[in-house]
Amino acid sequence: MVKVGYIVEGASEKIILKTTKFQDYLRSKQIEQVADIIDMEGKGNLKSSSQRMNTQVQLLRDAGANWIVVLRDMDNAESFAVVKEEVYQAIDTEVCIAVQELEAWFLADSKALSILFQTDFEHPNPETEANPFELLAILRKQYTGRGISDKKIFTRTMLSCGFTIENAAQYSNCPNAHYFLTKLQTLASAN
Repeated sequence: MVKVGYIVEGASEKIILKTTKFQDYLRSKQIEQVADIIDMEGKGNLKSSSQRMNTQVQLLRDAGANWIVVLRDMDNAESFAVVKEEVYQAIDTEVCIAVQELEAWFLADSKALSILFQTDFEHPNPETEANPFELLAILRKQYTGRGISDKKIFTRTMLSCGFTIENAAQYSNCPNAHYFLTKLQTLASAN
């Protein structure tokens, strides 16, 4: 088994990666998570110039991580290359970037959104949305009469409706979620 540590931009990412379903997925791919998932509480803390980032990376290495996966949002940056340059880099670190925001993966899970909205729902191109979270708030208000006041609560709501990264990755117009899972599988097979 390959040992992987995770550092994420925010609480929503941590909540998703800590789910039993995701942990089962990791085990099925011969990936062992070391230590707890580290929430850096903002993309600015993921930079190599961040002392906190350097400390957290070393903690994961000390816990036995062969690889450290960093997950952050693109947030309308100019390009993936620009975002990757901003994030801590090392030979044992893989940076995965959610197109615009992780919430685009929510838009790709038609099953979960259909349950949440209590009607058949499919977004044609989740990764083209400039602000997926804002769109989700509008859609939730439209379909249920309730908005979204907190990202963490909404993430838990999506999970209770059956959201998984695997569901998002299966949607043809969300190659980014598929890339994330493929990257994890590649790390496992390289070991």
